[in-house]
Amino acid sequence: MSHSGAHIAENLTERKCLVSQESGPKAGLIRFVTSPDGVVVPDILEKLPGRGYYVTADLHILEDAVKRKVFARGAKTQVSVPDDLIAQIDRQLARRVVDLVSIARKAGKAVTGFEKVKGWLAEGRAKVLLQASDGSARGKDKLWTPEGGRFFGCLTAQELGLAFGRGHAIHCALSGGKLSERVVHEAARLRGLREATKVA
Repeated sequence: MSHSGAHIAENLTERKCLVSQESGPKAGLIRFVTSPDGVVVPDILEKLPGRGYYVTADLHILEDAVKRKVFARGAKTQVSVPDDLIAQIDRQLARRVVDLVSIARKAGKAVTGFEKVKGWLAEGRAKVLLQASDGSARGKDKLWTPEGGRFFGCLTAQELGLAFGRGHAIHCALSGGKLSERVVHEAARLRGLREATKVA
């Protein structure tokens, strides 16, 4: 199997959520491991050693996991849950999306700025549109989701700006390819945390 095929197979691998007890693709779940001193640690990159256990990437489900103390069941031992566990997940996911967009920028597969993004959309080059959650609705409404593509509005202007080495950014477009697929994967998990607060 090629590397890309292995990547797809990995994303389709199913795991069971500790809260819902429903199985689903790993792409929609957060992996956790237990540190040597018994603390629950989010493993966003899924590279930490140890027995992994999973919870759906959704704010309310994660809050339920903490409230119901289900991590001990996943770890099969008593564990300590940090008070800021969900905040840790949010920060790490946001950092992951920013880092991936930054890599895409350096590879010439991402642009920022209203006119550049609009140009990519008009040319059909853009496959993913990112817009800052705290940007002006008036400006954002003038752009559109790429046909057959994806839209995410879960990063702040400051976070999106970090990906482009500037103080802030409102609009970003990504072309197609594996990097964009990874951005979509991580942004979808981050959206599960951040946009759930709007309907709580």
